[in-house]
Amino acid sequence: MTYKPISDYGVIGDMHSAALVASDGAIDWLCFPRFDSPSVFAAILDDKKGGRFRIGAAGDHRREQSYLPDSNVLVTTFQAGSGTATLTDFMPVEEDVTRCHHELARIVRCDSGRVELELEFVPRLDYAQGRTAVSAKGERVAVARQGEDCLSLSSAVPLTVNKEGATARFALGEGESAAFLLRWQDDSPPGVVSEAEISDLFEKLGKTQAFWRFISRDWRYQGRWEGVVRRSLLALHLLLYVPTGAVCAAVTTSLPEYVGGQRNWDYRFCWLRDAAFTMDIFNRIGHTTYTKPFIQWLANFHLTSEDDPHALYGIAREADPHIISERTLEHLEGYRGSRPVRAGNDAVHQFQLDVFGEVLLSLDSYQRAGGIIDDKLWGLAQTLVEAAIRNWQKPDNGIWEVRADPKHFVYSKLMAWVAVDRGLRMARALKRPVDFSGWRKARAAIRRDILSRGWSDKREAFVQHYGANNLDASVLFVPMVGFLPADEPRMASTMAKVRQELQMDGLLRRYIPAETEDGLDGEEGAFTMCSLWLAGVLTVGGQIEEAKGIFERVISLGNHVGLYSEMIDPRNGEFLGNYPQAFTHIALIHTARNLDRALNRVELGKVVAA
Repeated sequence: MTYKPISDYGVIGDMHSAALVASDGAIDWLCFPRFDSPSVFAAILDDKKGGRFRIGAAGDHRREQSYLPDSNVLVTTFQAGSGTATLTDFMPVEEDVTRCHHELARIVRCDSGRVELELEFVPRLDYAQGRTAVSAKGERVAVARQGEDCLSLSSAVPLTVNKEGATARFALGEGESAAFLLRWQDDSPPGVVSEAEISDLFEKLGKTQAFWRFISRDWRYQGRWEGVVRRSLLALHLLLYVPTGAVCAAVTTSLPEYVGGQRNWDYRFCWLRDAAFTMDIFNRIGHTTYTKPFIQWLANFHLTSEDDPHALYGIAREADPHIISERTLEHLEGYRGSRPVRAGNDAVHQFQLDVFGEVLLSLDSYQRAGGIIDDKLWGLAQTLVEAAIRNWQKPDNGIWEVRADPKHFVYSKLMAWVAVDRGLRMARALKRPVDFSGWRKARAAIRRDILSRGWSDKREAFVQHYGANNLDASVLFVPMVGFLPADEPRMASTMAKVRQELQMDGLLRRYIPAETEDGLDGEEGAFTMCSLWLAGVLTVGGQIEEAKGIFERVISLGNHVGLYSEMIDPRNGEFLGNYPQAFTHIALIHTARNLDRALNRVELGKVVAA
C-alpha cells in the first residue's frame, strides 16, 4: 500500500466521531468513541503501522465513490470484468442524536454478475502505540484489544484471524449482500450472519438516510450552487459533536500544510472562532436547531472581569488546557513522511484577541435570526465586549496562531472593534442598559489605532501587524464586517497589493511564511478559505463577475464527493492540511449566498433581503 491523495477520501460520521474512507474501500482514519479519541485506524498517518479496514474488489477493477443523495452515506462502486459491486458505508444515527452505540456499518452488494471481494482488518488501537492483540470469537467475529479498550468486527463471511488482524476472501453473485459491523467496547457481539441481523442493519441505514435528508432540507437557500452549498452544510454536520454543540475544526490531525513539512496540527477540538462562524452561517440560513446547544454552552460560561475565554476547548466542553496540551507521536512517520504527528494543540495556551469579535458576530446573527438573548446570554455578550475593551491594546497570537512572540495583529484589532460594534448594536436592539458612551469611545479608539498603526504608507496597504511590511489575507475582513467600504481608497489599494503578492494561479495564500515571524520553518499551500474571502470582498465591492470567476475556480477544486481541505497546492491542486475543514465550508456557504444575491440584483433586478 502507498499513501493516497487526501482528496481520495470520503467521510462518514455520526456527529460523535468520523471515518475517512478511500475510494479503494479502505478506512484509513477512525477514532473511537469521539473525534478526539486515540485512533483505531491511522494508515493515513503511517501506511505501515497505522492500521486500516479495507473491503474491496479483488484483482483489476475500476471504482467510483459518491454520497447517496442528500446524505452522508457513502457508496463506493467496484466495476470488475465479471460484475459490479457496491460498498455502502455509514455510521448509524440514533433517534436521540446525542447518544450512539459507536458503530460503523459496511454493506457490500453485488449488483450484476459475480464479484470476488477481499477484506483486510488491521486495527491498531491508541494511535498504534503498544500492541493491539486480535483474537477470534467463532469464525465470524474478530476482537481487537489493548488494555481495557476493544474493537469488534462482526462479519457475514468467515474470517481468517491471526494475532495481527483478520482477512477474508469471498464472492457474491448478483443480488447477494454481505454486512459487516464495527463496534466499540463490545467484546461479545453477534456475528452479522442471519437475515434478521442484516435486516436490522438495513433498518439502521434507512433511519440514518432519513436523518441526513432532513438535515439537507432544513435551511433557506435555493440559489445558484445549491448542490455545492448543501454538501457543505452536510459536511459541517460531520464536524458537530452533538452532545455539547461543539464544532471540530476538522476530523483529522497532522495532515501537512506542505508535504514533508512540520506545519502539522491537531484540529479535533472546538475553537471558539470556528464554532462561532459555523453558528453564524447556520443562523443566516435558518438552520437554528443545531445552534442551540452551542449557544446554551456559551450561556453557561462563567467569566469574571478578570477571566477571558480560551481560544479552544475540548469537544465535551473541557476547559482544562492540560487535557488538550500537545504531544508528539514519535512512532508514526506522518502522511508521506510529514513529521511530527501531533495529538493535542498548544494553541490552547495562547491569547487570541479575535475570539471576542467572532463570538459577538455569532450572537448578533443569532439574535437577528430570531434567537432569544436571555439575561444569561446577554451577560456573556456584555462580558465579552468589556473583555475586548480591556484587552484590545495587548499583543496576541492572532487568527493564524503563530508560535512566536505575540504581536499587534491587524485582524485581531479589527475583531476587537467588531466585538464592541456588535455589542452596541445588540444593546440598542434589546434595549439593554450599558455604558453606551464608554463603549462608543472604545470603539472609536480602536478604529483610530487600526487606521493609524495598521496602515503602511510604504506598502500602501493594511499590513499583517503593527510595524510590519508583510501582507496578510485576513485584512480582507475589513470591508466584510463594515469597518471600511471595499471601494475606499486604502482598502482598494490593500486588495490590489494582496492579490499581487499572495495570489498564485487564482488562489490566495494567507501570508508568505518566509516574510512572517510565525515560529516555524517551511512552506505551505494556498489557504482555500482566503480565496473565498477574496471572492467575498470583490462581491461587496461590486466586482461581481470577477468574484464569480474566483468562486467557481475554488469550487472546481472540490474532490469527487464535494469536500474541501484546509489548503490547496496551487501548482497541482493537491489537497493539503486537515480535512474536511470547517473554515473552508463555512466560507463557501457564506460566499455563495452573498454572491448569489449580488448576481440577482445585477441580472434580475431582484431585491433580496440580507
